[in-house]
Amino acid sequence: MLPRWLDDQMGYANALAFDEFTLHNFKECDALIAISGSSLKTGKMLQGRGGIFICDRGSTHQRYQEQILLEEHQMWNVNLPVSDPRDTVREEAIYAQADAIVVPSSFAARSFEKMGVKQKVHTIPLGVRLDSFAPVSKPSKECFEVVFVGSVSLRKGVQYLVQAFANLRCERKRLRIIGAMGREMREVLARLPMNNVEVLGSLPQRRLSEIMSSSHVLVLPSIEDGFGLVIGQALASGCPVIASENTGGPDMINDGTEGFIVPIRNPEVLADRLQCLADSPSLQASMREAGLARVSILGGWDSYGDKWEALLLNITDSGRSKGSFSNPRRHEFMIKDGST
Repeated sequence: MLPRWLDDQMGYANALAFDEFTLHNFKECDALIAISGSSLKTGKMLQGRGGIFICDRGSTHQRYQEQILLEEHQMWNVNLPVSDPRDTVREEAIYAQADAIVVPSSFAARSFEKMGVKQKVHTIPLGVRLDSFAPVSKPSKECFEVVFVGSVSLRKGVQYLVQAFANLRCERKRLRIIGAMGREMREVLARLPMNNVEVLGSLPQRRLSEIMSSSHVLVLPSIEDGFGLVIGQALASGCPVIASENTGGPDMINDGTEGFIVPIRNPEVLADRLQCLADSPSLQASMREAGLARVSILGGWDSYGDKWEALLLNITDSGRSKGSFSNPRRHEFMIKDGST
């Protein structure tokens, strides 16, 4: 709702103000987990007292993200800044200061390696809430249903999905695009073929489960995506997935079994995989069954918490073995972000 320049000013001011707040309301602990962009001063203070500062980054390296999105804006002639440069400087200062950086996917971890940060990066995949998503309906036999769920933006690759869908040879087909519309996308979508495409905006999770269950495939063709929770949600709903290699898809599905992994910016390959599914009801059925079996062994939020606990105990015990901490009988952790 705010102009971009004011949104940037407010966002940057919020990050600095929150850091000052945590700095002056700090309680002793062994480790501080800070959502990326927050708690630079607080983290330094804790380190000065012998504690551990951990950056929780939900996506790729900030500069990697900035570069790949700038390429996308240029390719689609979108004249909007991709980020506030001050955020990038602050993020990189946090990466350098932090004792550890946690990311949700192998793709996100590789982005840090490409930007020269490797040793301190740990991967902990996000969980999937199986109780909120389950097969509650079946796909139509009359119409091939494709669904996208996420922010409708260049970053999510919606433009390539629309191109691929237009080339899908199918007597009856429908693409439903669900999510909040990015500032740049109305103009971009106006240039693309939108026949049989429905833009539905944001929907409640209960409705998402219904739509995923009744769809033949969910497509997440992101240019850059730290994880993609919708992949697990779709699998739990009995919906095969086509995801780009720049998501958590390669960590969650086996190419050709529960769905397909495709390269970014390639509507031709994406159209081919859509065609494979549209032409083969037996492939649809086998992928649905494989997806449900796969999601049953994927880690839920309990698993996510267990992995965090193991990492925290390992890091703090390593520090303690070096004599960094004064109280060996107790572990206390603080988690801080801009909304807590």
